[in-house]
Amino acid sequence: MNVANQSRSEAFTGLLQRHEGILHKVARAYCPVPAQRPDLIQEMTVALWRAFERYDAARPFGTWMYRISLNVAISFFRSEGRHVHRTTALEHAPELAEPIPEDPRVAVLLECIDELNPLDKALVLMHLDGYSYAEIADVLGISESNAGTKLARIKERLRRTMTAHVAKEETTNGTR
Repeated sequence: MNVANQSRSEAFTGLLQRHEGILHKVARAYCPVPAQRPDLIQEMTVALWRAFERYDAARPFGTWMYRISLNVAISFFRSEGRHVHRTTALEHAPELAEPIPEDPRVAVLLECIDELNPLDKALVLMHLDGYSYAEIADVLGISESNAGTKLARIKERLRRTMTAHVAKEETTNGTR
């Protein structure tokens, strides 16, 4: 490996390590089977590496990484949706089990986010990561005002869904 490729590789590795949480969030949101998430993360990483020479360092790496990761995840989601799974998830295996959030409200929120369509999931993920409407719009290829409007509607839908879930839990557990 020559020096130029080595520094490119080191730069990529450093940026990837600083922003690796994005890969895990996107994989969690778009891949319902925990055992398949490492494959999706690998696919996203390969796509990022292949596109890295076209990365413009004047722009934030995180938004660039989100754009590519979301495209890969959505493609993965669509192709997986066409296949019938012939395997059984090993949800109880310690190394594959997903950690249960300590706050039950977080668990409910994650369930509600799982039910969103791919674009809405992307909006919520980026919003929760603190990206501006302009950055979200840039990554998703929509207008800034559309990003804000869609996000407001998604928040309201999530509020209603979470409220209904809590009411159902209270009724089921006899606290009402």
